[in-house]
Amino acid sequence: MWTLNLEGLLALLRDNPDYQRLLQQARRIREGVVQQEGFPALSLELLEAARPYLLAALQGDWPGPVLVISGKPESARHLADQVRAWSGDAQRVLYFHAPDAIFYDPLPWDQETIHARVDVLAMLTSLRESRVADAGRGTLIVSSVWALMVKSVTPTAFRRAMITLRVGDSLPPFQLLAHCVRLGYEAATVVEEPGTFSHRGSIIDIFPPNSSAPVRVDFFGDEVDSIRLFDPSTQRSAEHVPEVTLVPASEALPEWGKAAAEALMALDLSSCDHATRQRIQEEREKLVRGERFRGMEYYLPYLYPRPGTLLEFLPQNALVLLDDTLMLEAAATSLENQALSLRAEMLAEGQLPANWAVPYFTWEELKSRLASQRAISLGHGMAETLPFFGENGFLPAPRYGGQLQDVLEDVAELRAKGQRVVLITRQAERLSDLLRERNIYSTPTKEIPEPPKLGSVHIVDGIIAEGWAFGPGRLVVLADSEVFGWSRIRKRRPAQRRAISPESFFADLQKGDYVVHVEYGIGRYQGMVKKTINNLQREYLEIEYAAGDRLYVPIHQADRVSRYLGADEREPYLHRLGSNEWHTIVSRAQKAVRDIAAELLELYAVREISPGHAFSPDTPWQRELEASFPYEETEDQIKALEAVKADMEKPKPMDRLICGDVGYGKTEVALRAAFKAVMDGKQVALLVPTTVLAQQHFYTFRRRLRAFPVNVEMLSRFRTPEEQERILADLRSGKVDIIIGTHRLLSKDVVFKDLGLLIIDEEQRFGVSHKERLKQMRREVDVLTLTATPIPRTLYMALSGIRDMSIIDTPPEDRLPVRTFIAEYDESLIRKAILREVDRGGQVYFVHNRVQDIEEVAAMLRRVVPEVSVVIGHGQMDEEELSQIMLGFAQGEHDVLLCTTIIESGLDIPNVNTIIINHADSFGLAQLYQLRGRVGRGANRAYAYLLYKPPLSEVARKRLQAIEEASELGAGFRVAMRDLEIRGAGEILGAEQHGHIAAIGFDLYCRLLQQAVQELREASGEPLMAIRRAQHATAASALAAGLGPSIDLPLSAYLPEDLIPDSQLRLRLYRRMARVETAAEVEELAQELRDRFGQLPEAVDNLLYLLRVRALAAEANVQAIAGDVREISLTLPFPLSVAAAEQLASRYKGAVSARGGKVWLTVRDGWREMLLKLLRDLAELVPSLLATA
Repeated sequence: MWTLNLEGLLALLRDNPDYQRLLQQARRIREGVVQQEGFPALSLELLEAARPYLLAALQGDWPGPVLVISGKPESARHLADQVRAWSGDAQRVLYFHAPDAIFYDPLPWDQETIHARVDVLAMLTSLRESRVADAGRGTLIVSSVWALMVKSVTPTAFRRAMITLRVGDSLPPFQLLAHCVRLGYEAATVVEEPGTFSHRGSIIDIFPPNSSAPVRVDFFGDEVDSIRLFDPSTQRSAEHVPEVTLVPASEALPEWGKAAAEALMALDLSSCDHATRQRIQEEREKLVRGERFRGMEYYLPYLYPRPGTLLEFLPQNALVLLDDTLMLEAAATSLENQALSLRAEMLAEGQLPANWAVPYFTWEELKSRLASQRAISLGHGMAETLPFFGENGFLPAPRYGGQLQDVLEDVAELRAKGQRVVLITRQAERLSDLLRERNIYSTPTKEIPEPPKLGSVHIVDGIIAEGWAFGPGRLVVLADSEVFGWSRIRKRRPAQRRAISPESFFADLQKGDYVVHVEYGIGRYQGMVKKTINNLQREYLEIEYAAGDRLYVPIHQADRVSRYLGADEREPYLHRLGSNEWHTIVSRAQKAVRDIAAELLELYAVREISPGHAFSPDTPWQRELEASFPYEETEDQIKALEAVKADMEKPKPMDRLICGDVGYGKTEVALRAAFKAVMDGKQVALLVPTTVLAQQHFYTFRRRLRAFPVNVEMLSRFRTPEEQERILADLRSGKVDIIIGTHRLLSKDVVFKDLGLLIIDEEQRFGVSHKERLKQMRREVDVLTLTATPIPRTLYMALSGIRDMSIIDTPPEDRLPVRTFIAEYDESLIRKAILREVDRGGQVYFVHNRVQDIEEVAAMLRRVVPEVSVVIGHGQMDEEELSQIMLGFAQGEHDVLLCTTIIESGLDIPNVNTIIINHADSFGLAQLYQLRGRVGRGANRAYAYLLYKPPLSEVARKRLQAIEEASELGAGFRVAMRDLEIRGAGEILGAEQHGHIAAIGFDLYCRLLQQAVQELREASGEPLMAIRRAQHATAASALAAGLGPSIDLPLSAYLPEDLIPDSQLRLRLYRRMARVETAAEVEELAQELRDRFGQLPEAVDNLLYLLRVRALAAEANVQAIAGDVREISLTLPFPLSVAAAEQLASRYKGAVSARGGKVWLTVRDGWREMLLKLLRDLAELVPSLLATA
């Protein structure tokens, strides 16, 4: 990720006498040889822009770890990013997280924060124990003052909790499990994320927070037999290791809970409200029991009698640096004031006991600890001193603000004076070309491994925040912020995405859910039951149908059952078993599916043969525009861009759909496509559903394209009739290159000189007549459609090959998951949430979806939070008034927008990072998900509060719980998004398909669609014939073809409860097994199960055998296999000839007989292997038998 190598520039600093003097003086200060008076021990008075450069050098040269303390978390994170750009070992530049909650706030910390902090503490603990003199050299930690103020675990308590396991150790498994609990690990069914553990038979899986992979400890009795690292996404072991050290999963160690609970007994709860009293009492009981719970960090000031900070974890050879002492003091004082203010507020509201312990170290306390560490300030100290590197050491670089002639003249002049000039820029090619015109030759590079020669010019393709001049090294570094006046934001290391075990994709069946069985229709799932029939024990899925009918589905046929997902939240109609009703409904849906597949295929075929404009490859200006994008592109964005450009360069019309949530970067893809079209002399039309969106796109395009001779205009009701006339005339004459507008662009008076690209934003929001016009345009020009509604993977797969789609589901840089809270309606909570956001410079959405009493809610907000500005926006307002309100809010004119669901798919306002949804229980899951998606678009943590008034119905409770749990970014396949995706399906396929989706369920609908598309494509140019043939086939046979053979053999086959006690995990595994299709996949699964669960019992071996039989039967085209203790029969799809039947019988010496479409195998010793062999033989025979059939 950090690919720059600027070692040659660091060498210039290392050769500098002042730098060598700094190293010597710092070592003497650290060792106490020099007794420096006051705090800090030394102030360097160093230019801020040059600090990352110095820190990168110190990272490699200081004989131990380096800790750098900055002010606010944002500045600490930014500083860490900048050091990485210069560092020779970027992976060892670590960021020490600040808590997610301000002091006194009981908001639980995010798991990522907890584990990242523990990771740093564990690493420092191991360095403290090392006997190597320069242990930790090359490690640099950046922390904010907030992260240090937390009263936390002591090094002694942390080290005492650590345990090292070695192969061959004698340790009863239950002792290891007890130790995991004491260390704060949470029990899980499957270990997928740090801080969790699970136990199955002789195996214990643990994921230490400081490890990149979880470990699998396999016991033989009480002895550790093996320790293996494993991949959480496949659950397969990767490599054996001789030992593993388990570190605590949190700074809040449950083993200290009892002592904390005793201290909490002294709390005065008399002034607390009922909810606070109840919460503290419940959590006190958990502390007594030594249990880990979410939000335990709130009790850190009580857990340890003498709490510690990160500073106490530092080894003797550590160097402590302060970014700027005055900045640190200001940040710490601000935090203290914020904490005192919140404390007073919570005391007044009865949400905090009067004698609650102070949860932080004050600046004065922290200052004395920093003084004892002999900290050195990079910037200002507490007194005026001269810069350590001299008056002409580090100086600010000149700023040019895009005046490139001045840049070129100065570079030439500096070069002539013997200075070393280094330009670090994303416009490397462009600057290289411009310098070449002045006979200065410098090829763009990614590295400067050796010190540059005097009088040389180097151009590096990369990003740093700011440049500077280093007098003693005769070095001038210029960045994009000096040359162009803008700086490209550096991409932070992405948050570790939660690895997901293979079977979690199938975890969507709960007791009481509606399900669809492909052969019997819609019923209600009642759980798993064990039944013994003819002395054979098996597990079944129990489904209840209309009139109390019950169906028991063998678990190896679980793929025939899927969770019912309809077109909306209405409950489905239950079917009777044994009636023809279901087959009629499926046949009807099949016909509709074939019609839509044929229509899509026809459109696709027409486009394939239609002549279109083949756009030219990218121009230098295109590269220049793309380099000026102020963010780091995500992988998905890059793939989408490549696909769009490839489509545009083909000599046929493009018709590509790009799906991605608002803020995921679709607009940038559209903008680059538009610019590419303009570079070829073509005009571009961008069609959007609302005036407000038109205005926002207009501003974006104007701002991004201002450096180029591209004329961007907007046609909307914001324009006067005179302006509209002028724009239309300019459009006809070709003066306008890009026109942005609403459906006004589809009017007959809008005439283009040479339209080359049409971009449609949210097509589903246009009317029928508009869509017909767009359909016609698709055959003539390149069309790019954007949608924020997610498209389900199943539908994406079904349509691949007949619809060009790109999906952008990677969150952009710095995007964090939204913290979601479900709470009873509470005015003090509303006040706290709004003030927290406004105090950090943000804005708030307050959603109230009833226009009739929205003014009353506005009055409440103005009474509860009089300090903030509230504005109202809803759909019944005049569009122009609403547009002005929305644009004013987007420009920061108000703090709170009180609105209806109009924001559901509206403006992208990165500054809004809190949303409060009133009466959240009355919203659908999809709506809640999309509303919550309006916040969290910037780098700040966003919050969503879902408020309700009791009593809460069970359905509403489940819905709110689902949205709270689905807080991961890009969690598009999770249950919480499924009904939203179905909305997306309707948008791609058309509203008329909703009825069929509702009738048979989404999963089955997608299977039928995929089948229809496949049949039509295979018909090679005869779609009509293929449709007729397909319509004559019965629904049942078509379904059978999609689901594989039916197997019923005399074997007890199931996953025993003593092997996998968790019924949800068993169900997930059953459903995953039912999707296994080939013998190779079965073997892979068998190996995985042995790896994860140890020795497999007979029932599981039998289950795997059934899967092998089914895979081979599918290969041999066998439709069904059924048997008892005497005989097994195989049903073929066609009758065998007499010769073929005799050939089979002779091959198996009487154990096999065949007649018509049936083959029989006599059950005798070795029948299981014989059946597998028979199926393999049939697979070989089938092609020749089909030829003669």
